[in-house]
Amino acid sequence: MKIAFLQIPLEWESPQANRDFISAQLQSQDLSDTDLVVLPETFSTGFSMKATHLAEAMHGKTVQWMMELSNQYDILLAGSIMIREGNNVFNRFIVAGPNSVLASYDKKHLFGLGAEQDLITAGAQRVCFTHKGLKINLQICYDLRFPVWMRNTENVDLILLVANWPEARAKAWRSLLVARAIENQCYVLGVNRIGLDGNQLNYSGDSLLVDYTGEIRIDAEDELGVFFGSLNKSELTEFRQRFPFYKDADQFSLK
Repeated sequence: MKIAFLQIPLEWESPQANRDFISAQLQSQDLSDTDLVVLPETFSTGFSMKATHLAEAMHGKTVQWMMELSNQYDILLAGSIMIREGNNVFNRFIVAGPNSVLASYDKKHLFGLGAEQDLITAGAQRVCFTHKGLKINLQICYDLRFPVWMRNTENVDLILLVANWPEARAKAWRSLLVARAIENQCYVLGVNRIGLDGNQLNYSGDSLLVDYTGEIRIDAEDELGVFFGSLNKSELTEFRQRFPFYKDADQFSLK
């Protein structure tokens, strides 16, 4: 499967500006053989807890825009935005196809240091979907610190994680992405933003594609751009057959 991700700055609380910027970035690329394109966490607003008034419905402008781009480029387009349902606002990771949302995941672990839990409702369900023969698990930012929640109990081939992870904790970001790939014997793609946000936090990017051995296949460092990679299911399967560590894993249940 061919994938692409955008490591970009985000305009603070400016959904239209961010949609326009992303559209321009995609327009400048050849996406003809790309299957999945991934955007950062809260790509329409930045990680602003004051922007819950900008939370949208699932039939709102941003989800419609995602489906339109999916149709235009014949891709799946994925990223998280704030979604309002009734009295609740969720940090929702959406995977959009040409005519519908194929999968969505509400962030489970809310970032206490940023008071995310004061305005955002936590999700409760792990979400996986299958595309081009690969099983994909969706995660968001702070989830990365919780290995039990991210444990590969469904024979997942790719853990897809989007984030607004500040530069001050970049070492943890890079280390944990590699650890999650090794311990789960799967690909891990972590997509982060760059630039300064409205809270004066700087983001150094460091988006990584890590393979099942812990090897970093793509390191975006602090560069702005669209990055391309590929995932090989047969190579992953062969590695798991040679080193079936999962058979010795502890048994547990998530509650």
